[in-house]
Amino acid sequence: MADYSIEIKKSAAKEIRRLPNDVLKRILSKIESLQNDPRPAGCKKLSCDEKYRIRVGVYRIVYRIEEKKLIVYVVKVGQRREVYEKR
Repeated sequence: MADYSIEIKKSAAKEIRRLPNDVLKRILSKIESLQNDPRPAGCKKLSCDEKYRIRVGVYRIVYRIEEKKLIVYVVKVGQRREVYEKR
């Protein structure tokens, strides 16, 4: 399987910087693991969009996959109660 590159949206990077240090390490390791397997066990496809999410405790990482370019775009990172809100 080909390795995917990871791109993090500017707003998602800002959300990641605000996380507590213990959660930050776990989130970053999950994001890095998406390079090898963009659809790991436990990921769910969101019904409203062509996006996926993975869980890290009460936090969620929402991302989309561009198959032709082999890119994983991290769109949003946050707590479960906030990450699915439409703005």
